[in-house]
Amino acid sequence: MEGYARTFSQSDEYRREELIRVIERSIEKLTLQELEALYYDMSTKSYIND
Repeated sequence: MEGYARTFSQSDEYRREELIRVIERSIEKLTLQELEALYYDMSTKSYIND
């Protein structure tokens, strides 16, 4: 069971990294106004804590 848990965890980490890369590429294409709207939305939902 320990091997399964370790493999599952590595798979989760790979998926996490993959999602981060996709999000980063998408964010790079946003306009300033879109970035500001995203920032506002994320900060009001406490995803961003400055």
